[in-house]
Amino acid sequence: MHFLTQPPRFLFFTGKGGVGKTSIACATAVQLATQSKRVLLVSTDPASNVGQVFGQRIGNQITAIAAVPNLWALEIDPQAAAQAYRDRIVGPVRGVLPDPEVKGIEESLSGACTTEIAAFDEFTALLTDAALTQDYQHIIFDTAPTGHTIRLLQLPGAWSSFLEAGKGDASCLGPLAGLEKQRSQYKAAVAALADPLRTRLVLVARAQRPTLREAARTHEELAAIGLSQQYLVINGVFPASETETDALAAAIYQKEQATLAGIPSVLQTLPRDQIALKPFNLVGLDALRHLLVETDAMFSAAAIELPNQFNAPNLSELVDEIAADGHGLVMVMGKGGVGKTTLAAAIAVELATRGLPVHLTTSDPAAHLADTLEGSLPNLALSRIDPQEATARYRQHVMDTKGAHLDAEGRALLEEDLRSPCTEEIAVFQAFSRAIREGGRKFVVMDTAPTGHTLLLLDATGAYHRDIARQMGETGVHFKTPMMQLQDPKQTKVLIVTLAETTPVLEAANLQDDLRRAGIEPWAWVVNNSVAAAHPHSPLLRQRARNELREIDAVATKHARRHAVVPLLTEEPVGVERLRALANGKAS
Repeated sequence: MHFLTQPPRFLFFTGKGGVGKTSIACATAVQLATQSKRVLLVSTDPASNVGQVFGQRIGNQITAIAAVPNLWALEIDPQAAAQAYRDRIVGPVRGVLPDPEVKGIEESLSGACTTEIAAFDEFTALLTDAALTQDYQHIIFDTAPTGHTIRLLQLPGAWSSFLEAGKGDASCLGPLAGLEKQRSQYKAAVAALADPLRTRLVLVARAQRPTLREAARTHEELAAIGLSQQYLVINGVFPASETETDALAAAIYQKEQATLAGIPSVLQTLPRDQIALKPFNLVGLDALRHLLVETDAMFSAAAIELPNQFNAPNLSELVDEIAADGHGLVMVMGKGGVGKTTLAAAIAVELATRGLPVHLTTSDPAAHLADTLEGSLPNLALSRIDPQEATARYRQHVMDTKGAHLDAEGRALLEEDLRSPCTEEIAVFQAFSRAIREGGRKFVVMDTAPTGHTLLLLDATGAYHRDIARQMGETGVHFKTPMMQLQDPKQTKVLIVTLAETTPVLEAANLQDDLRRAGIEPWAWVVNNSVAAAHPHSPLLRQRARNELREIDAVATKHARRHAVVPLLTEEPVGVERLRALANGKAS
């Protein structure tokens, strides 16, 4: 593997959610540890699953991996880090300032901005604190899905510039109090990230256009901030040997090869590795040891028993229940890479073809709905909450209103204020709230972002809800916040999307727990891209289908009140007719 040739001290794995970053990072850590290198594996992903892969609890402290000598792991829990950060800032003033002021400070530190800053504090320490990391020859970062990764890696430069200016939105004063103490540490972190002798970035993708587009965008954005030593890994490539007797296998192989032939030009010059699709789930030490080596499937199709019939509800059956309400908000949630964009489009198309007014929208920075839904359909409107566009509109609105009567110096100060990292959070939330309100008169189908970003978005909603409730709770005025609408099952239906694999199902269950803690009860689960539902013939696909059955049963019996299974398709579900076929469970 090229990316493992003379590896530097710091290795970062990044890519669109669901491409296998965690598995490859874990396999890399195991391989280096087996070579008697002392290795620290770090996850900064809000939806981290490193502990699930190794089958032991890790958490927010450096923990030895029991089955692998020379390997330690650490999961940076953003929520725990944020709470510790809040305690560090609020603790000194508790009992000194009046309680209402203390509560106000705590409220200002309850948003997603604080969570990112707190996680960043721990992230930079691992790059710069020699005492903390001197025992390790390699430190491997399993970073979060692409959008969050870019923000995380841009934070050193962005916050250094922000602190140098010494100005910002008032809502950031609390976080700034903590950041001011470590200004030199951020500069050292930037230097470490940009040093090719110390840091290597591994872009992970699948042989799929959306993941390669994300890899190309990430490559350009991170190269622009100095991360120049980059490698590309194409994971889960379907082997040609499996295509002879199975139309589905042949379709998968041909589609992937065509995609690889048209790889974005900016990626073509990078050192590249390919990892073949494996017949086993990537959980456990034995699976990790075999991930980075070439192996044959070693199965015969006849030896792999599958049920003669695969019976499971299809997506259209769920849409029947949704349509009966006549209007409402439908939120399609899940970790990146599970197919939320396509399923949201399929649900919207099914509703629109029944004559119901539908607004299909996304808040996913990596979404490409236009690629999925070709042409137009009566009753269907399509939009996207673009974080950059929403932020630009918000800034312009503030300048046109609050800035209209300021002098030149005042406008300059206001412009500086609007460069605060909190500005995007406010702007996106406002756009999100407008989409929610439409659910009272039509169907609004939202394709939300990968799990980590979704939770941050909901956290912003929750903070707003608490603020409004606190301010209006004693006035006797009737009010309804967006969070209340999300919590009302008559107005909002949350569909959790997963894949029939061990780790995605566990991650979806964690998302369900998080939603329940916020008072939101998921309405249904959708198992997407199921090989078992596609009735395969190839030995590799039949083995993967058999592995799926246990996970589909767990969804149906342990996790979901209602569920649907969508088969893996021989053709891309692009266009109205194919989206309808997908919803009705047709595998081709």
